Amino acid sequence: MNSKTSQGGFTLIELVVVITILGILAAFAVPRFASLEGQARTAAVQSLGGSVRSGAALSHALWLAQGDPASTSVTMEGQTITMANGYPNAATIATTLADTTGFAVATGATAVLTKQSPSGVSIANCLVTYTPAAAANTAPTVTTTITGC
Repeated sequence: MNSKTSQGGFTLIELVVVITILGILAAFAVPRFASLEGQARTAAVQSLGGSVRSGAALSHALWLAQGDPASTSVTMEGQTITMANGYPNAATIATTLADTTGFAVATGATAVLTKQSPSGVSIANCLVTYTPAAAANTAPTVTTTITGC
């Protein structure tokens, strides 16, 4: 009795070719995915800058709608926003935002919202700076710095 058995599988050459192709694809794909992290941080900072501008404009509009130029605060969604020259001061600008997750907020004469890494470390030169209005009838300054993102 002579029975022929057939074994299936890949040859060594086929495996080497597949591994080589995967290596070439990885060489092109990894740099593209690596640069996406920096682009995502840049987009997050620019987005937060827009949100800070919107928050300042909304609180200013609410302050104007109250019709009392002597008023030093407004209430937005249950939060008291302290106003200076008709716009939020540095200490309460972050209160106008719904969420500042991923950013460290530091206040003083200006408010600085710095992007953080996933481990919670602040990333240098990846931030939004809010400078309150210096005088009546002038808008606050919102600056985004993305050179370190």
